[in-house]
This record gives sequence, C-alpha cells and structure tokens, in this order.
Amino acid sequence: MSKNTLPILYIKSGCPWCREALSFFNSQGVELDVRDVNANAKDMDAMVVLSGQTKTPTFEYEDFMVADFDVDEFLAELNEFPEIRQKLGISDDEN
Repeated sequence: MSKNTLPILYIKSGCPWCREALSFFNSQGVELDVRDVNANAKDMDAMVVLSGQTKTPTFEYEDFMVADFDVDEFLAELNEFPEIRQKLGISDDEN
C-alpha cells in the first residue's frame, strides 16, 4: 500500500452517523476517499469483506479499521493506535 493512499470512509447517504463522521474528519483536515456503499455494490462488498458487516460509517486506513462507529467510539479506538492518529493528523485535544 502506498504511503499516499487516503483513508477510506464507507458511508450511506442520509446516514446521520456518516454525516457526523464526515464533519469530524473535515474539521480535523483529514482527506478521505469517501465511498457510498448504497451507490456502488462493489464498495459494499469490499466493506463487508473488510469488516464482516454492512453498517456505516466504516473507516479503513492501513491496518486500522473501525466499523459502525460514532465519533466518540472512533476516537476511543484511535487512542489505542497513536501512530495512526499521528499519520492522520488528528488532534489529541478533547473538546
């Protein structure tokens, strides 16, 4: 995987948790490869293979994956991977 590969965020249009996730990543300046699984069956298939489920949002970056999350759950998981947090440029500051 190239170091220039963007994190992937699998979403479903209209999903409130997906909108929250997109807003969060935007506020952190994280550039994403956003894939709407309702618009593309291949993206849904890829997400299911990756995560074993069909719920969104699902985030993938390198070997780090969080499925079916809200922002607090994402940050809790990310705290276990400080090197990923640093690569993504996500602030440690808790609001």
